[in-house]
Amino acid sequence: MSNPQPRSILLIEDDETIAHAVRDRLLAEGFVVRVEGDGERALTAYAKMEPDVVVLDRLLPGLDGLEVCRRMQAARPVPVLMLTALSEETDLLVGLGVGADDYMTKPFSMRELVARVHALLRRVERAVQLAAEDTVIRVGQVEIDTAERRVFVGGREAHLTRTEFDLLRRLAERPGQVYERERLLADIWGFSEAAATRTVDSHVRALRRKLGPDVVRTVHGVGYALAKSV
Repeated sequence: MSNPQPRSILLIEDDETIAHAVRDRLLAEGFVVRVEGDGERALTAYAKMEPDVVVLDRLLPGLDGLEVCRRMQAARPVPVLMLTALSEETDLLVGLGVGADDYMTKPFSMRELVARVHALLRRVERAVQLAAEDTVIRVGQVEIDTAERRVFVGGREAHLTRTEFDLLRRLAERPGQVYERERLLADIWGFSEAAATRTVDSHVRALRRKLGPDVVRTVHGVGYALAKSV
């Protein structure tokens, strides 16, 4: 039996120190890694190599990370982990809005970055499995087509990122049930760093912006639930 082909990662980072450190760690994990420090060259590389995951710096010279992410997702959807020195909620939501699946604020640990890359890959594999089930979930005005990975609210399609879709689908499995942030982090992102629960909060805010403010209910001090009658 032949060995499976190693997964490929396009790393887009203009800080050479960070780029070399991340590249070396990902190579040590068995990934094929290509590094680009410029947005235009990164888009050319993306079209040629069709990577399994993109690790993308938010602040790039010239064509910034947001526009790079937007163009990549328009050409061929891909899991994107965005790196950013910006920690304001609005900046993070903008990144999620153009198609980033996850983000990490600098400085970050290499161990956590590797964990998040693996989690993105597992999420893609799980999405393929769930799509084969050909299920439509309806909760109030929300309709989730798991095969097509499409979401409609009152007949209007809402365009969600891969992570937003997976989060909504998880909440929709048991409408009204409260899911703790830590549980959602483990189920969707594949790791359980207590300090990373803000990631869940940011994605819930993104869902509310796209689906409506009352779709996901907050239970303060506990977590989130999908409203039964949206």
